[in-house]
Amino acid sequence: MLASHADRERAVDVLRAGFGEGRLEKGEFDKRVERAYGARTVGELALLVADLPLGPVPQPAPVTAVPRTFLPMPPPRANGKAVGAAVCGLLCVPTIGFTGIPAVILGHAARAEIERTGEGGDGLALTGLVLGWLSVAGWAILLTLMVAVGLTSG
Repeated sequence: MLASHADRERAVDVLRAGFGEGRLEKGEFDKRVERAYGARTVGELALLVADLPLGPVPQPAPVTAVPRTFLPMPPPRANGKAVGAAVCGLLCVPTIGFTGIPAVILGHAARAEIERTGEGGDGLALTGLVLGWLSVAGWAILLTLMVAVGLTSG
């Protein structure tokens, strides 16, 4: 196949890249460029650049690992009892306060475990505690009022 002007220019570009990377000496580069411009076929051009990479060879960037000190800390795992306390505390409203005592028990147990192990979820445990104690207080007030009404009525 006959070589076009664009084929010759591509071959010369490959030769320039090889010369720029130090793969060719000046004399050899000049001879090959002269032969590239005089080449009649694509096969002749292929022979001139066969021992060179096709274009500039990318230099690998030095891979440096980020020291562990600069990596973000993974978030601590949430304590299971804290999650349970929050769920029981939130269920106090639909269950009319029957999950208040489990919320208080799980909340206190979770906060003790979190302090001992360093797990996450202290906010969840605190939410369960607050909602659970509010539920217990509500039931205590309701029972006190019922006893008071029962004693006064007779």
